[in-house]
Amino acid sequence: HSSDGNQDFSSKSLYSTYTVFFRDGVRRIDFVLSYVDDKDGEKKQERRREFEANLEKAGLELETEDKSDSKDQKTYFLKIHAPWDVLATYADVLKIKVPFKESDIPHGQDVPLEWLSHPFRLPDHVMHPQPDYFTYPFDKTKTDFFLISDKDTFFPPSTRNRIVFYILARCPYYKEGRKDRGKTGIKRLLSNGTYTAAFPLHDCRYWKKARNAECESERYNLYEHWARFLCFYKEQPLNLIRKYYGEKIGIYFAWLGFYTEMLFFAAVMGLICFTYGVLSYDDNISSQEICHPKIGGRIVMCPLCDKKCPFWKLNSTCLSSWQSHLFDNEGTVFFAIFMGIWVTLFLEFWKRRQARLEYEWDLVDFEEEQQQLQIRPEFEIRCTNRRLNKITKEMEPYLPVTSKCARFCLSAATVIFWISLIVACIIGVIAYRLAVYAAFASIIKDPMRKIQLVGRFITPQLATSVTASCINFVIIMILNFFYERVAIWITDLEIPKTHLEYENRLTMKMFLFQFVNYYSSCFYVAFFKGKFVGYPGDYSYMFGNWSNLRNEECDPGGCLIELTTQLVIVMTGKQLCGNIQEALLPLIRNWWSGRRGRHNPENHYSRWEQDHVLQNFSQLGLFYEYLEMVVQFGFITLFVASFPLAPLLALFNNILEIRVDAWKFTTQFKRPMASKARNIGAWQEILNAVAILSVVTNAFIMAFTSDMIPRMVYLYAYSKESSMRGYVNNSLSIYDISQIPERNMPEDNWFDNATSTCRYRDYRYPPGHQREYTHTMQFWHILAAKMAFIIIMEHVVFVVKFFVAWMIPDVPSDVKARIKRERYLIQEYLHNYEVEQLKLQLSASFITEPQSEMTLTPDKHEVLSECL
Repeated sequence: HSSDGNQDFSSKSLYSTYTVFFRDGVRRIDFVLSYVDDKDGEKKQERRREFEANLEKAGLELETEDKSDSKDQKTYFLKIHAPWDVLATYADVLKIKVPFKESDIPHGQDVPLEWLSHPFRLPDHVMHPQPDYFTYPFDKTKTDFFLISDKDTFFPPSTRNRIVFYILARCPYYKEGRKDRGKTGIKRLLSNGTYTAAFPLHDCRYWKKARNAECESERYNLYEHWARFLCFYKEQPLNLIRKYYGEKIGIYFAWLGFYTEMLFFAAVMGLICFTYGVLSYDDNISSQEICHPKIGGRIVMCPLCDKKCPFWKLNSTCLSSWQSHLFDNEGTVFFAIFMGIWVTLFLEFWKRRQARLEYEWDLVDFEEEQQQLQIRPEFEIRCTNRRLNKITKEMEPYLPVTSKCARFCLSAATVIFWISLIVACIIGVIAYRLAVYAAFASIIKDPMRKIQLVGRFITPQLATSVTASCINFVIIMILNFFYERVAIWITDLEIPKTHLEYENRLTMKMFLFQFVNYYSSCFYVAFFKGKFVGYPGDYSYMFGNWSNLRNEECDPGGCLIELTTQLVIVMTGKQLCGNIQEALLPLIRNWWSGRRGRHNPENHYSRWEQDHVLQNFSQLGLFYEYLEMVVQFGFITLFVASFPLAPLLALFNNILEIRVDAWKFTTQFKRPMASKARNIGAWQEILNAVAILSVVTNAFIMAFTSDMIPRMVYLYAYSKESSMRGYVNNSLSIYDISQIPERNMPEDNWFDNATSTCRYRDYRYPPGHQREYTHTMQFWHILAAKMAFIIIMEHVVFVVKFFVAWMIPDVPSDVKARIKRERYLIQEYLHNYEVEQLKLQLSASFITEPQSEMTLTPDKHEVLSECL
């Protein structure tokens, strides 16, 4: 172990340093704690002494590596091994399922055209790292019932780590006789600096197999077949991920992979819809009319803002009307309906996939209620009150109702305050849009006199929309940063009882916040912008008539293109930020610290030191991964009618995301604690809620944001030649310029003397009519058509959704049959095992009984056997 670079190591020393075993090369290292000596070291030393003594009392075996053997000459490493007795005791307590017989249920039948999927398959030893077994919760008294060939390898490393961590989290560090409940558990010791890290070891380096044949080298296999980006088209080795990292992380990757597969269908459909928009580009009569110098070039529009904005000609919005058509066409309606059904299929098929995984990964009987074993140590420590549990008749910690209510009220008030803060920021951004619009209008020169090159491509609407979206995105990121910390603080304050409860509460708080944060600006553009404008003689203002902030109007091409701009900026911005944070930052950190394991001579760098320098995988690590994906799911479902390419962007992002996450887990993080979960938890309910809301939002976008319905009403009810010719003229009302109030008139007061009227987007009677400037009948026809469309679309999609959900059972029938078969076999085997045990006992008692009773016994023995 000497650190001066001498090569005179004994083979034993080399053997113990670069593998996951103690110095004897036999006992496996199940956990490593590290610490350094510092100035106020005496107190910490005392705590360590007590803690380590208590660990040894609990049956764990310890071995310390001196700081002189570590690379930095400062860090001590405490290696922990759990012997068989400890593992067996706690496996019994934790009801860990272990194999008792190899499964005789045949796997799925051969699939036709299976050869087509060969390029996407992985080698069998990676996909199925262990045979399929029937399992049963471990019982220490029945060790010969289970398939124990070798006690050292019977419990896989992930289970051993879990057991050791369970002991570490509950082991006290106070002196005997002095009961101080607060002084318990490795988490407290880590937070007060007694230990600097606590982690299980990876089984080898990720780029090289372990030298020791007893090491599984699973990390190497995961890196080789899963984490490298070149494997992006291959399936994921879910069984190996589950075996190495535990079920909770396995379920996350299963869900992410399934979501990405399903996105493929939505992306293809979106691409077809977008292609239809591109191909029908030339048949778009409305845009042709807007761009035509004799139609759009002669229509003078009323000013879009007070004072600064001039009168303008309709053909100046030629480009944006073409862009609008790409996303706002007949295909979009079908795509919105398709996505409503796609969401249902995705959620229903995921339930089936999840049920299959539950069976294959032995999670069928893993009830969350049974998670009393999972009570958070923080709850046990901070709840000093005790009461009798009516079921177990044991005293248990509890939180009084008054304390619970007070904590809940404070928590709710904090969440409401932060959500109000976001809404205030959104109102601020809207005010910015209104104020800056006039400025852009005066900078981007008056389009009536001469269309400048810049003015042609950047309209005031576009400039305002893009800058407001970017500012909005920055505000979202800043608020996010602060709220994450607040959410964790208030959830800690509530002292949830179990880990599951903790995660579910935090999930709800975070998602509620993220929902308002990410989607509110899109909701504004979709449902409020351009809806409350008024008309030239009577405009509406944001904060009443005294403010100069006049409500925004939509482009003559419709508001949909602005919603598309908003969605693209926020969604792609978020994905880029996420990927830079996840992939580039760790690389830069590695490069900066210059401590990549590959570049260090092996003889200086032990297995535990290589892992010690990796990042910690926090308890909330997966939570952020789910959050990122569920926010993305919201973008591609809630507003998909405005941007059919959203699923395609999400698909590309997710293909990258899977490999980036895999790369992080295998190369950047210390090995996480293996933990169980039978499903994706509270996220399932959130996805269901988003799915239902998405049908409503898309129906409203198609009706109120898109120009679809006014066009249809014109085509079928008002057009004389059953075509779209004349639609642009029909959709613009007339206003007498001489009646425009002074405050609404442009400063330079210039307009073409040839015209005494200007046009605006609305359906109102012209000047001189007996009902001038009130809504025409066409306005009410269009409104009725919009309402009818919303009702019909929602009902059609919901009926199909519920029919599909009813048709597709949550648990596949073959899985149901297998579960029943397994339960039956377990009962049968247990029964036979008990019979055998009883026979053995009877035989033993028969041998030891006196000779005089010999005559009776054989019959008695036979009768008992028969009964059994």
